[in-house]
Amino acid sequence: MQIIVNAKPHEVAGGTVEAALQELGFASPAVATALNGSFVARSQRAVTQLAEGDQLEVLAPMQGG
Repeated sequence: MQIIVNAKPHEVAGGTVEAALQELGFASPAVATALNGSFVARSQRAVTQLAEGDQLEVLAPMQGG
């Protein structure tokens, strides 16, 4: 299915937020996710279903000084 990840279209096979994150290479547990504008807790990613056209935002912490 096609979803929008960080404002760019992506084709994913996984049907959950967790599966899509793994498929897209977001392996770090230290990312924040939002689906269609609503925060998705890490504990809910494996059960939060995706649908065609969903918008997934993935934010990683920045390091530096």
